[in-house]
Amino acid sequence: MKVFQTLKPGLFTTVQDIGRHGYLKYGVPISGAMDQFSLTVANLLVANNENDACLETTLIGPELQALAEVQIAITGGNCTPEINNHTAPMWQTLTIQEGDVLSFGKMESGCRAYIAVRGGMDVPVVLGSRSTYARGGFGGNRGRQLKAGDVINGFDAKPLLNEHRLPKELVPRFSDYFKANVILGPQAEMFTEKGTETFLSNQYRVTLEADRMGYRLEGSTIEHKGKADIVSDALLPGAIQVPKNGKPILIMKDAQTTGGYPKIAVVVASDLSSLGQAKPSDDIEFSKTTISQAYEKSLQLWRSLENLKRSMKNT
Repeated sequence: MKVFQTLKPGLFTTVQDIGRHGYLKYGVPISGAMDQFSLTVANLLVANNENDACLETTLIGPELQALAEVQIAITGGNCTPEINNHTAPMWQTLTIQEGDVLSFGKMESGCRAYIAVRGGMDVPVVLGSRSTYARGGFGGNRGRQLKAGDVINGFDAKPLLNEHRLPKELVPRFSDYFKANVILGPQAEMFTEKGTETFLSNQYRVTLEADRMGYRLEGSTIEHKGKADIVSDALLPGAIQVPKNGKPILIMKDAQTTGGYPKIAVVVASDLSSLGQAKPSDDIEFSKTTISQAYEKSLQLWRSLENLKRSMKNT
């Protein structure tokens, strides 16, 4: 089923789902949505499976013409969506008629938005996922970002009887300042006490070297005890590496699977989605937490999503 014709591709628009798990040992990154919470909610608002493929936009959204009547949901950063030049709401189910044009204005807050289509997007499954890994040239829409003229296909699905909206209190608010909880390690012992204190007591700014692979951060220098290299070991999204220059690097979804810089900390899963909305010149402040506190925070978040799923059962 043809769903959209791409009139303008936007800055960097790709197909993503929750990610490609189980292939790190082969050197294949996880990929998937930078803001997993927003992608999951977009899918739930159109009664999809939470791991169905969506479009992920970056800063400048695409312009898409509907090739059929479809139901969609738009979540993530405030991307000022419009349907036929009329403002369209986010975080709720929308119905678009054949011929309608979906477009996006200025990204008012955040960095990435998600567009879910009722039934999900029909692209090939590669290694268990429909996510695009553009550096590797596979997954998603022919292994690359959208281009003008691309047709987006979807799966047939019955229209929802009721439209849904995420409760206002659950809608995230993004600004140019982010707070993230971290668990110290796994190489925290390679940093001086002063270095760890510096990391936890200062804000770090996202530089222009920021993409789906990771963010280089600028701020106070983090002091190592001695050498700033390790034998390369596993690298996962959320890890914070500190190379010899003492400037941290936040690892994101398309990063390499191993690395040789010591990791001072790892961002907890519930906060990593939020950091997927950070853009160059935004500031991040890291706070120490415990594994049990991180688990409890994640549990609260996913309980909210379970409540949303239950509310959709009668659609």
